[in-house]
Amino acid sequence: MQWLFVAAGGALGAMARLFITTQLSPLTGHRFPLGTLVVNLLGCFLVALLYVVIVEKAMLPPYWRHLLVTGFLGALTTFSTFSLDALLLWQNGLHSVAVFYVLANVLGCLLVVALSWYLAHFMLS
Repeated sequence: MQWLFVAAGGALGAMARLFITTQLSPLTGHRFPLGTLVVNLLGCFLVALLYVVIVEKAMLPPYWRHLLVTGFLGALTTFSTFSLDALLLWQNGLHSVAVFYVLANVLGCLLVVALSWYLAHFMLS
């Protein structure tokens, strides 16, 4: 049954990723992969929140972790796309944009995971 939860969550996460990236791409065109950054930050925020709710606080049954964390967030977040985007920015001579993009993803995602974890503990205490 866990395979079905992962598959269902993955389908929804992939559709959410496509929706977010297509909605945001007109804002920057091909100059900056804003959609990838947003889904990575959103995914990092949600993974910590869901971890607290499902694992630490046991407010949802464990199968929700398969559906939401492994499936939905696994398909939503895009580390492989992030890596390709960074490489293409670099290869196109946009070195400072590539460095900013890598730092924004890595540091931003670490920051939102920590923020979400603390918010979840504060709100659920």
